[in-house]
Amino acid sequence: MKVGEQLREMWRQATGRGGPLRPMEAAAQVEAERRTLALPAILSPLHFPGRHLPKPTPVNLRRFAETPLVRRAINVIKDRIAAMDWQVRLRRGVKAEDVAYVERKLRALRRTLEEPNAADSFRTLIEEVMEDALTGGFGAVEMETTGDPERPAMLWPVDGASIRINAKWDGREDAPRYAQAMPGQLESAAVELRDNQLMYIRMNPRSFTPFGLGPLEVAFETVNQFLSAHRFAGKLAANSVAQYALWLNEATPAQHDRLIRWWQDEIEGTGRVPLLSTEQKPEVLRFAQGTDADLRLAWQEFLIRMVANAFGLPPLMLGLEADVNQSTAAEMADEAFRGAISPLAMLLASHITRDLFAKCIGWPEFEFAFNELSARDEQTELQVQVQLLQAGVLTVNEVRAMRGLGPLEAGNAGTRGQGNEKTGN
Repeated sequence: MKVGEQLREMWRQATGRGGPLRPMEAAAQVEAERRTLALPAILSPLHFPGRHLPKPTPVNLRRFAETPLVRRAINVIKDRIAAMDWQVRLRRGVKAEDVAYVERKLRALRRTLEEPNAADSFRTLIEEVMEDALTGGFGAVEMETTGDPERPAMLWPVDGASIRINAKWDGREDAPRYAQAMPGQLESAAVELRDNQLMYIRMNPRSFTPFGLGPLEVAFETVNQFLSAHRFAGKLAANSVAQYALWLNEATPAQHDRLIRWWQDEIEGTGRVPLLSTEQKPEVLRFAQGTDADLRLAWQEFLIRMVANAFGLPPLMLGLEADVNQSTAAEMADEAFRGAISPLAMLLASHITRDLFAKCIGWPEFEFAFNELSARDEQTELQVQVQLLQAGVLTVNEVRAMRGLGPLEAGNAGTRGQGNEKTGN
C-alpha cells in the first residue's frame, strides 16, 4: 500500500469518517473518493527535488496570517466575498431550448456547490480557498465526479502549499498536471491529479513562474518590520526598556554597589520618594525624548499603509482613520470593493465556471456568477436597474436574472420600458 493511501486511512479512522454511509451517499461516493490529504502539514518540512515543483513559500506566512493586522486585511476581503449571494445560470449566447434538462442541471450544479462534501458548506469551502489565495497566492480545490446526475461532483479544500506543479505537463487531459506531496515524501508516492481534478487559483499570475503571488507574500518584509516595531513599542510602553540612567560623580565602587542594592530593595516598584544625600547632586541622563515619538508610531502607521497597499485596500480598512472625513469615507469603501474584493470574486467565479462546470463535470454551457459585483450597495444597484428598465434597455426577466431570481411567465418575459406596469415593477 502506498504512503498516501496509508495516511488517508489513518485520517478516516482519526476523524470517524469510515463508518457506514446512507445508500444515496454510498452510491455518490463510489465514483467520487478524495485523493488528496486534508492535513498535509503535519509531517516534517523536507523536500526532494524532482519533476514536481513546490511553491517556495516562507514558513512564516502562515504565522503572519494570524497577526491582528494581516488578519484584518484578509477578513475584509474574504468575509465580504463569502457573504455574497450567487447563482448558476446559462452562459451568454446559450439558449435554454438548446440545452437538454436545463432545470435539472441547474439544480444539480447548485446542490454541488451548496453541499460540496459531507463536512463543508459553500461558505466554509470558499473561505479556506480564499485564505490560501490571499496568504500564499494559491487556492486549491479537489474535484471528483460522482456519476450521479443530481450531484455530479464532490469538492474538497486542499492545502495549496502542498500542491506541486508538473513542469512537463503538455496539455493532455490524461496527463497529471498537479501532485500533492507531503513534506519529506518521495515524488513516487505523491498523489497525482489531472487538470480536471484540481482547481488551482493563482493570484497575480506571471509568465516566468507557474505559481501565483499572494498579497501577504508582497507584504512579507513589511509585516516583519511592523511586528518588530510593535514589540519594541510594547516593551518601551511597559517600562521594560530603560531610557534613562543616574550618573554619580566621584563615587567609589562600594558606594556604587550600595546605591544599586538600596534602590532595588527599597525604592524600585514601591512608589516611595527616594531621598539621596551626597556631596554632589546626581544627574539623570536621558537616552530618549520620553514622549510618544519614542514608540515610533509614525513608522508603524507607514508600515500599516504599506500592508494595505499590498492587499489593495485603503488604510481606512485597517484602522487608520486620521485622514478620513465624511466625504472620502464612501469613496475609500468603493475603492476597497473595486480594487480588492471584486477582482478576487471574479477570479473565483471564472475558475468555478471553467474548471468545475466545463472541465470536471462537462457542462460548459453553464456559468457561476456573484450577484453583487456590479455595485457596492443595494440602493445604487436598484437605481441603475430601474433606469435601465424605464429606458427599455433590459427586460424584467433580464433584471431578475441579474438578481438571481427565476424568470416570470412567458407573457411578461419580453416586456420592456413602460410596459412593466403589468408586472408590478
